[in-house]
Amino acid sequence: MIDTAGSSRPTGPPGSGQGDPTGTTRWRTALDNLRHDVPASLVVFLVAVPLSLGIALASGAPIVAGLIAAVVGGIVAGLCGGSALQVSGPAAGLTVIMAETINQFGWVATCAITAAAGVVQILLGLSRIARAALAISPAIVHGMLAGIGVTIVLAQMHVVLGGKAQSSPIDNLLELPRQVVEHHDKAVLIGLLTIAILLVWGKLPKAIRVVPGPLAAVVGVTVLASVANFDIARVEVPANLLDISFVPRMPGGSVWDIGLAVVTIALVASVESLLSAVAIDKQHTGPRSNLNRELVGQGLANMASGSLGGLPVTGVIVRGSTNVQSGARTRASAILHGFWILLFVVALSGLLQNIPLAALAGLLVHVGAKLVNVAHIKEVFRHGDLAVYLVTLLGVVALDLLTGVLIGIGVAAVLMLRRLLWSGIHAERDGEQWRVVVEGALASLSIPRLSTVLGTIPRGSTVTLELVVDYLDHAAFDALSTWQHAHEAAGGTVIVDEVGHPWFAQGKSGEPTVTRSAAHRIVPRWFAPWSEWQRVHEDSDEVVPAQRTSSPSSMRRGMLEFQRRTADLVKPTLTKLADSQSPETLFITCGDARIVPNLITTSGPGDLFTVRNIGNLVPDHAVCAAGEDTSIGAAVEFAVDVLKVREVVVCGHSSCGAMSALLNGAPEDAPALRSWLKHAEPSVARAKVDPPIAIDGTPPERPGDRLALHNVLEQLDRLRRYPSVARAEARGELELVGMYFDVGAAGVHLYDAKTGSFHSSAPVLL
Repeated sequence: MIDTAGSSRPTGPPGSGQGDPTGTTRWRTALDNLRHDVPASLVVFLVAVPLSLGIALASGAPIVAGLIAAVVGGIVAGLCGGSALQVSGPAAGLTVIMAETINQFGWVATCAITAAAGVVQILLGLSRIARAALAISPAIVHGMLAGIGVTIVLAQMHVVLGGKAQSSPIDNLLELPRQVVEHHDKAVLIGLLTIAILLVWGKLPKAIRVVPGPLAAVVGVTVLASVANFDIARVEVPANLLDISFVPRMPGGSVWDIGLAVVTIALVASVESLLSAVAIDKQHTGPRSNLNRELVGQGLANMASGSLGGLPVTGVIVRGSTNVQSGARTRASAILHGFWILLFVVALSGLLQNIPLAALAGLLVHVGAKLVNVAHIKEVFRHGDLAVYLVTLLGVVALDLLTGVLIGIGVAAVLMLRRLLWSGIHAERDGEQWRVVVEGALASLSIPRLSTVLGTIPRGSTVTLELVVDYLDHAAFDALSTWQHAHEAAGGTVIVDEVGHPWFAQGKSGEPTVTRSAAHRIVPRWFAPWSEWQRVHEDSDEVVPAQRTSSPSSMRRGMLEFQRRTADLVKPTLTKLADSQSPETLFITCGDARIVPNLITTSGPGDLFTVRNIGNLVPDHAVCAAGEDTSIGAAVEFAVDVLKVREVVVCGHSSCGAMSALLNGAPEDAPALRSWLKHAEPSVARAKVDPPIAIDGTPPERPGDRLALHNVLEQLDRLRRYPSVARAEARGELELVGMYFDVGAAGVHLYDAKTGSFHSSAPVLL
């Protein structure tokens, strides 16, 4: 999509291309965009007019104020805003605030407050903090809109039923039953019929729904009221809507009250506009919104609207969505929709006087009810924020909008604090010993629960204190340290087992490890070999020598760790692989314990079909065919012919014992090893004839490492003589890869046949 405000225009006449070699193309593109923007602008115009009138009615402002805001929002915000496809105008989200402001200061002063709010918005945009508004929880925003919706419905239902709205939502709610049972006039029919049309319009055939529902409902009931000559209240507008002899006047009264009104309107209008812009961005693939510029554009629009006697302007999700769905491509659609409203005001203002107020009230009831969005309720429920939503909604309805939002922010902060400081604490038997597991953030609020659980541990027992915490405050540290000293003084043993940051590693000495830089850097236990992690912790004072000698092997401890922490995480993956496997790689490497294929390739279950032997050797195919050493040959054939792997990797490594044995001789008392290493004799001969192979431009210093590189290439050549490998490679279905792992440097290197050397797989940092 093309943002016309940001695109350059040709300097010559249309189509000439003077000053711009692509001028003709640009004009054609602009004309093509207009083919989409003009129809979209007309659809948005038809939606905007009745909504603008209804919002003005709900706000207690002059009806014409809604139209002025729609014109200014379309033209000024459309031209200056940072969202190409957002459409601005008066919004239902501000009706409650405007009604209260008008009631407190009067209409003329309210217009000055609106203009001042525009100045605040411009300052916010220029300060480049627009994205900070997105830090407000969606639950608060949705709850605020729902509260506004409920407020609108409660007030406008009285108008629909032929009565008059009360001064507060609570009064409207209390008076509603009486209003329902009282005598009703013809206005009730008009209001209910408007609601009925809006409810069924979305279910009609698509060809009919080309006409916007609000327009169809208002026009339909207006025609009915005019034909039937109903004597009901109708819209009152000046004879000449363009005769604007209007000058806003700053209100009198408390500076605090005035400032609060200005800031409230500015903040609510800004948040609604920014959230609307973000929502519109999700509906198209064109340029993303510049939120700071959008605030400046909204501020300019509000300054203009307030100065001309209009309502506040915000980005409106309903109009913006309609704009996108109607095929708009550039900001020209929003601008044109403002001009269409202006043209309508000039040429057809007399038609407005025929619209029944009950029709607009019915329209507002429908709009207000849609603000209580079921999809939003489900969304906040999934995120655990339903309490924030409901508190904000009730606060807006029962108190006022600003208070309701502030209460919502407070509840959201409390819930966030609770989640941040949550800790799961429980004790469980671990054979003859005990294990106390603490998860989450362990702070002072959790000490009562911690003390209760620790109090259930028998005196003199051996306890593993398993801390899976991302925060440990002073009070919790002291509580753990005090308990540890007391438990060990009574003859017990406490083994500290921390997963993650070692907050309590020096717990007995009373020295917390607050910063990560002060912690002894070890590889996390979920990543490092269990034996390495356990060895580091066994060197501490937390494990007594007697326990070291009687403790199970590192492998057995690792099995227990797998069952405790890993099994549930990998079970879904392993369940899918229970009956079949489809690895992409046959990985042939040495049996050296330091080589962990899944670690150096960041792979997992089902990824590698691994074959390991001394020296990562591949016997000659003729040997396999003769029935000797068939294990490797069988693995290769199974991987290539049955599993259809896409690559075969031969991985050698530094400090290889097999390579050292080849150079220095294998032990005399290891006949099987000496026999197996005969398969590597061609590698030794190759290394004597061919020049050294480099790694990133430099050959290794140690002879064994140089031999290991030649050995990798020799095994690749042998693999190519396997018929199954040769066939797959000829079909382009298989790739052979040479790999070398430098153990000391933890470096993975791949062979490049073009350069004849190995190169690091690490990215180059610029």
